[in-house]
Amino acid sequence: MKIQKVFMPPSFKEFVSVNRKSFIDNMFTALGCGVEEEYGDLFDRIDVARDGFVNWDKVTTFMLLELYEKEERTNSSLVPQWKDIKFLQSHHKEPIQSIVYLKNSHRYLSLSKEGWLSIWGENLKLQQTLRVATDSVRLRDLWVTSMISLANVNKVAVAFTSKEICFYDLNSKEEFSCQYKLHGICNTLICMHYWYNPEDENEAVLTFGDVCGEVNAICFTTALISLFERPTSSTDEQETTIAITWQELVKGNHKCCFTLQHKGHNKEWVRQVSYCSNLEAFISCATTSLNTLVLGWKEKGTAPMRTSSIHVNEGVNAFDYHPGLNLIASAAVDHQVYLWNPHMSKPNGVLRGHLTSVIAVQFNITRRQLFSFSKDKVLRIWDMHHQLCVQRLAGIFPKCLDFQTILYFNEPSGQLFTTFNNQLTLLEMKQETGKCVKSHEKSVTCVLYNSLFKQVISSDIGSTVTVWMIETGQKIKQFSGCHGNSEITTMALDDSETRFFTASVDGTVKIWDFNGHCHHKLNAGRDQAADISQILILKRSILVLGWERIITVFRMDTPTEFFVQPSEWKGKSEHQNDILCAAFLPPQTLATGSYDGEIVVWNNNSEKASSRFHPCLNRALKSKPGKYNLLHQQEEPQAVDNFSTVSSRYSLFTADREDSEFNYIVSRLFFLEGRKNVSIAGGANLVACGGCGIVRFWNTFKSLLLAEFEAHANAASIIMTVDKNSDYLITGDVNGHIKVWNIQDYCLCSNDIVITQLPPMVAEIQAHNDCINHLETCVQDDCLLILSASADCSIVLSDISGSVIGVFGQDEHWRIGECSPPSVIKVAPKEEKTVGQKHVRSEECLSVFKHKIPITEEKIDPDSRINIWKSTVLGNRFRENRIQKRPRPQLSAWGKMQNPIGTFSSLHMEDLEKIIDVPEPDFLQNPHKYFDIKFEDTDYEKLMFPMLSETPKVAFDEKSLFPKEMLDRENKTKLLDEENLNGRKAAVNKKVLRVKSRRPQRTTVGIRVGKQFDNSTQKEADSFTKKNLKKSIS
Repeated sequence: MKIQKVFMPPSFKEFVSVNRKSFIDNMFTALGCGVEEEYGDLFDRIDVARDGFVNWDKVTTFMLLELYEKEERTNSSLVPQWKDIKFLQSHHKEPIQSIVYLKNSHRYLSLSKEGWLSIWGENLKLQQTLRVATDSVRLRDLWVTSMISLANVNKVAVAFTSKEICFYDLNSKEEFSCQYKLHGICNTLICMHYWYNPEDENEAVLTFGDVCGEVNAICFTTALISLFERPTSSTDEQETTIAITWQELVKGNHKCCFTLQHKGHNKEWVRQVSYCSNLEAFISCATTSLNTLVLGWKEKGTAPMRTSSIHVNEGVNAFDYHPGLNLIASAAVDHQVYLWNPHMSKPNGVLRGHLTSVIAVQFNITRRQLFSFSKDKVLRIWDMHHQLCVQRLAGIFPKCLDFQTILYFNEPSGQLFTTFNNQLTLLEMKQETGKCVKSHEKSVTCVLYNSLFKQVISSDIGSTVTVWMIETGQKIKQFSGCHGNSEITTMALDDSETRFFTASVDGTVKIWDFNGHCHHKLNAGRDQAADISQILILKRSILVLGWERIITVFRMDTPTEFFVQPSEWKGKSEHQNDILCAAFLPPQTLATGSYDGEIVVWNNNSEKASSRFHPCLNRALKSKPGKYNLLHQQEEPQAVDNFSTVSSRYSLFTADREDSEFNYIVSRLFFLEGRKNVSIAGGANLVACGGCGIVRFWNTFKSLLLAEFEAHANAASIIMTVDKNSDYLITGDVNGHIKVWNIQDYCLCSNDIVITQLPPMVAEIQAHNDCINHLETCVQDDCLLILSASADCSIVLSDISGSVIGVFGQDEHWRIGECSPPSVIKVAPKEEKTVGQKHVRSEECLSVFKHKIPITEEKIDPDSRINIWKSTVLGNRFRENRIQKRPRPQLSAWGKMQNPIGTFSSLHMEDLEKIIDVPEPDFLQNPHKYFDIKFEDTDYEKLMFPMLSETPKVAFDEKSLFPKEMLDRENKTKLLDEENLNGRKAAVNKKVLRVKSRRPQRTTVGIRVGKQFDNSTQKEADSFTKKNLKKSIS
């Protein structure tokens, strides 16, 4: 306010501009501190245009920019914290040439020199290994040089030493099928780069460099329609691979693209290329002293590309460009990292600290930091604002002398990959959660609730199992190293809840008691590593799923051996991809879901498949049609009609989505056991979730898809759980969001079309900061609670209404009280898609009901506020917030109180009734019912007590009143007391005689002392005798 008055004099109602002298004088007067020189420097910094005056808008803009830059400097100065380095197991035998991240499917690809392609899941588990090859060379002569991702068209391009580029389509039926092959390139390619315009994805640029110093670029204009045109000589329309020659592109035979080229490196190997859209330039580097960094400017109307060069002594191995800072960082052979402005030939800065050649650099754009990696396996992190090294990592990478390395940093996930020949390592950045409470030291993978002991069991990737108290959140016990150093992926409880099962990536399942003793070890992976996703415990068998297309079963009622081998599943393999989850409905129905979205229903007794269904129409028709059509025709006469119904009831979310297996992945399956006989009536009895955040409701009796809705928008995959009564559905996504849905009245009967309307949402919680790995429900004190385990190392307990109770492991212990009834959150009408109609606006809105807790309102008189609150802006705001604030409940009389709080809250308390007349007891009114003597009015006089004068005057004799035994006992007691008294007197007399015999010579003083002693002794003896006599008499 003081600074604002500088630009608004008292006589003005608007802000005015001030010159330098007025600014200095007014600021010094208003603030009363500082010196005039400081205010002069501040004026010069604000007046960037040198206009000679500043106004209030310029000052506020300057202050906001200063705060923004200060925040950025603070973020850049933060030293990143890393988790322990991981060594990822792969099938590569030759050096890894490229690492690519697929944004659409959230997967990683790594390609090695011999053509082995490894596909990694989002959790960095190896999912698949393929061999990439070309028909122009033999496999033993195959040499892959580079790989890039074409994210806008969902393709991958691979370059070979055979001077060709193959484009693989990820949307095809057979993944990584070659769609285009560009051959006839003049020189051997060794590096590539791809860019596309996010605002217009038809515009894209593919750049590649070769061993002869040439940089070539293919500029696409209609990438979404087609990268290349089909040759006129091609007659087979179904031809899988379209061959294009480089000369066709150079001559301009393809109207959908054109080429650019420059030869700026003087026939030296081009180590790296990149296209920068904001510069509209191609950047490339080589390990030569001349023309080390070359920028080729993309200019319209110029046939030869204009280039500019930067010279670095001994050359550059790699580079990276920061668009925000407009800087190029180069990894030089002379141990330095140079920072360049693209328009200048001299470096803006030099980062010194490496002792050997720098071989890779990459920017962390958000933090404005730079990663640099040198030949001696030292990783340095630099702050770009101060150009200083803020962190150095060394001694953690594998030991090898001669190696080829690639540095790849995925900024959104904070994962840094480094390769050492065929080895792949991962450094993952820890999330900065401040004082976030952690339940485990590492990512939590599973959480269970034991209703028998009222305890919570959790596991993490560090092979640790922890037991918690549900009532307070306190840790009870912890078992470390349950599977050595292998990650625990999932857990399960047996029916008695006295033992629990743990599964690990080492392919074993162990059975434990709650004292930490392992009773059995199940060899699920058959001595091989296996990514186990679920353990399903049935009455007479244990099913283990997750890493193959067949169910692994252990038939064991009472196992006797410690090491147990799996049995053979009679149903063989019915899935086309890995089985991820399963659900069981008593007495014999088993459902399994796979990675490609297919659900198979089994008879658990015969272990034979009875039906299968898929949300995609094409895949449902192509998955073993002959066998199951025949099965339906033999068992059910109306099978033909039913199958046609199934064919028309497919997912409506596939119209605008790419046909990828990841869109249909089934991560969780649950039978709605709380619904009795609903499936026979046509209602849903099975719910599934997984890819793209979609939840689907199925009827397994009729094999129908009844409903589907998008629970989490833009979510790659979700998980879920259902309470035992099948009233609530809880879903969680990779961002830590939890949603609670009320499904009590959802899909209770069959409809003509697939329902896409969302069920009522009860609550939405941001419980975690990272991916939710497991959800569980439990009932405690008649409250339905939610347990959620996340990759952020925490386990959160929340109620069904969305209130977070606490995090397991926090310092303050919680107390579970009464749960407030959940209320329904109103959801905006969702656009429905029906058969023959792409978008239909739903006209009906979900009903909203809220349960209100009656609270005694506190009446606030606004006029009772003192005048200062009315006369100031702060006071008015505070008064409005105070009036709108929820009032505190007031104490009321016991007669009006409905919900007392405390130990006796369940008792009904009220005032005591007033008693006016006390009735006489019945035994006084009717004495003849209770007494044998019959009282008559005439006999009252005979029963009158005699007067005192009429009492007999006879001497009292106690012998006639008390029994003889009592009198004899009293006499004996008196005799004993007399004997004791005589014995004590004798002892006192002996003591007196003994003292007298020890007296000194008879002098005057001695006689006096002796007499005094005799008198005192005699007095003590007399007092002692009197006391004993009194006791005996009493």
